[in-house]
Amino acid sequence: MGGRFTSLEIGAGVGGQALGLERAGFDPVVVIDNDAHACRTLRSNRPGWQVLELDFKEFVGAEYGVDTVDLLSGGLPSQPYSVAGKQEGAEDRRDLLRPAIWLATELQPRAILLETTPSLLMPKFIDVRQNVEEELKHLEYVWSWTVLDAQNFGVPQTRKSCLLVAMRPDDFVFFEWPSPGSDAGATVGEALKESMASRGWPFSDAWASRATRVAPTIVGGSKKHGGADLGPTRTKRQWMELAVNGHGIGNDVPPPDFEFDPSLGRDGVPKLTVDQVMLLQGLPADWTVTGGKTARYKQVAQAVPPPLAEAVGKQIAAALERGSR
Repeated sequence: MGGRFTSLEIGAGVGGQALGLERAGFDPVVVIDNDAHACRTLRSNRPGWQVLELDFKEFVGAEYGVDTVDLLSGGLPSQPYSVAGKQEGAEDRRDLLRPAIWLATELQPRAILLETTPSLLMPKFIDVRQNVEEELKHLEYVWSWTVLDAQNFGVPQTRKSCLLVAMRPDDFVFFEWPSPGSDAGATVGEALKESMASRGWPFSDAWASRATRVAPTIVGGSKKHGGADLGPTRTKRQWMELAVNGHGIGNDVPPPDFEFDPSLGRDGVPKLTVDQVMLLQGLPADWTVTGGKTARYKQVAQAVPPPLAEAVGKQIAAALERGSR
């Protein structure tokens, strides 16, 4: 790879996508989120980033010395399109898809990368996609939608993302979506056995032998609802099949005297800690997430796994490099 590129990240959250894009060659000139905990997390890990705590719809580039960037990226709320929600789409006040495109009107980036729930590609939301595409066409971009699963990029979790990439035609002709890696994500047991044993728990091997699949999708990150647990009843059942108590988040990994007995149901299997959920999200162990347990969990649960963002970012960077020649 040649030189590095500039980016502006909206809806940055815990920083998973920004971190992955940084690895791929993009340095953010501004990182935006409206959550105080997330902004503290971002500043703790990257003091050199300009982190703004605000609604990105209120962002005006000229006020911060930003006239354009190579890449406008962001993770957008899934609730307006989620199968678990009311599916109000663009009528949901939390919908930020079209405001993100409006920001592109101001910044005129060479490329756009937006991530949200795969439900956006359902036939019910065809009008929303067509409106976005009409605006992109007006701005003279070419675009592509796809769904990628993070487990195919080394993340120990089934986590599908809807991704939109748009570029100028001279750049887009060189863009290809990343191909799934040859190695699937590790199983939950493989990913977490070492941490489960870190306090001397003698049953870590026996536990890992039960946790033989990649994790189900990490959920429970809603800012308005729920506490720190691993999601609704169906998801908790999936976790129980992996010998994990999904009814809460643990304060620590099991102590030596914790008896492992899956026949007892949730009382006989361990809970995950926030740090362990970070591992399942592909976040590095040295990434500091600020706040109390619930605030930390909600940040982590909403993350875009960095390995997925890195894989897509490298493809965007390669296209921009070739388009510059």
